[in-house]
Amino acid sequence: MLHKIKPIIQKLKNPHIVNLIGNAVMSVLNMVQAAILYNYLSPDKTGIWVFFQGTIGLVDTFRAGLITTAFITSYAGTSKERSAEVAGSAWFLSTIITLIIVAGNIIYLFIPYHIADYGTDLFAKWFGLVFIITLPSFLASCIAQAEARFDRLLIIRSVSTLLSIVLILILIATKNVNLMTVIYTGFIAGGTTSLMTVVLGWSRINTIWKKSTTTVKALFSFGKYSVGTALGSSMFRNSDTYIIKFMLGDAAVAVYNLGLRLTELVEIPLRSFAATIMPPLSAAHNQNNKYHVIYLLKKYSGLITILLLPVVVGAILFADVAIWIVAKDYLNTQAANILRVFMAFALLYPIERFMALALDATNQPQVNAVKLIFMLAANIIGDFVGVWLFGNVNGIAFGTLMPILTGMFISYKWLQRYEKFQLWDVYKIGWLETTWLVKDTWGMLVKKKQTNAE
Repeated sequence: MLHKIKPIIQKLKNPHIVNLIGNAVMSVLNMVQAAILYNYLSPDKTGIWVFFQGTIGLVDTFRAGLITTAFITSYAGTSKERSAEVAGSAWFLSTIITLIIVAGNIIYLFIPYHIADYGTDLFAKWFGLVFIITLPSFLASCIAQAEARFDRLLIIRSVSTLLSIVLILILIATKNVNLMTVIYTGFIAGGTTSLMTVVLGWSRINTIWKKSTTTVKALFSFGKYSVGTALGSSMFRNSDTYIIKFMLGDAAVAVYNLGLRLTELVEIPLRSFAATIMPPLSAAHNQNNKYHVIYLLKKYSGLITILLLPVVVGAILFADVAIWIVAKDYLNTQAANILRVFMAFALLYPIERFMALALDATNQPQVNAVKLIFMLAANIIGDFVGVWLFGNVNGIAFGTLMPILTGMFISYKWLQRYEKFQLWDVYKIGWLETTWLVKDTWGMLVKKKQTNAE
């Protein structure tokens, strides 16, 4: 029995598999947390919670964008002494950034004028504390990624979310659930997770004394080029929320976010493959094998698109059922239509996402940075036109087609300069790879069945 289980365990230890499982687990946990809140907070309060979380994520993108990629490329595969120096330097730089953010928070608390909008005021009062309590877990996550310890990364992320869910359930049981107590649970969960990473040594906080000015400057110099792209990407994701909030209200934010959250079925494989495809893409480019770079782009984006087809069809047909399972009170809203629209557009996500990765792998990150500006502009224009035409969140959902097409067009035109290819080839190769994968898997199952029978 053990010899049968051992190969399965070995496969599960594969970083690609662990990363995929981790993304799937976190998506489920985040959906459970959202489902609870959608059922126990009013739509307007849920909308404020979505806005608060999204804006925290937007501001945190500055720290993450400046540090994460620069840290991983400087830390991975280095000696014990060098890794300690990089970790210490990252700690120092992250602390400086956090202190600057906290200073801005303190200034807001002491000035006599406060923002009238409740959600914005709430963020302005508390974002400094969030950055302090999440600093150790942020750096622990960077270290886990650099060391390819996706199992550890999953623990860090899941402990925070699980603890938050447990605390929210306690609030529900004691009839103390409201917007502020939910936000407080986030503080407690985040602080506890950071404390765990310090106690277990995962954050390597002790290395801060081994920092070097040279490495701090190197991290900053590298990071300043990627932070713009990261901020643009985050702003692109959050722009819908801000436009809906200030044009249609907080309750509309909750409706839109509910439909959007259920598209995690698409994001799970996309995020997982995106994290693992960069090394082979970069390796092919470094070997000056342009054909193989484009082949990998077509293979993975086409394969995922074909595999997504039944998921998309199922989501469109059973959108109302999905909404009923998560939050039945939203059945009479546009949430189900939002889900249908996004799932239909999801078939364009793989090619757009992987062309962007190909641009990074071929040393053209500046194209992605400029492209994000055009995509953000297209998204904002699409949102305003959508609200003008539909007068509700359906217009925002349909408006998201504009930035997707804009991103695809720009990426495709620039990659043509690198190596010419046809977009239709993506789907042809994707179909061939899918059929081969199905046949190979079926063949392995038949062979195993025959072996067991013997």
